[in-house]
Amino acid sequence: MSEKAERNAETAPRRKELSAPAKRALKEAEERRRHYAAQETQAPREVGGREGPDPARYGDWEVKGIASDF
Repeated sequence: MSEKAERNAETAPRRKELSAPAKRALKEAEERRRHYAAQETQAPREVGGREGPDPARYGDWEVKGIASDF
């Protein structure tokens, strides 16, 4: 290992080991992301609709920077 690499290794911040609940939460979040991605690919495409994510998911419509609840 070069001298510069050794100095970088010594001065680099050490990462804490994640707790079991933190690891479990990260794993659950990754599973949810995969599940949502799979659902998106299976959903039928909307023809002539708005671009972007479904506004019903977020509870409002946004047009030209103005949001309206429905």
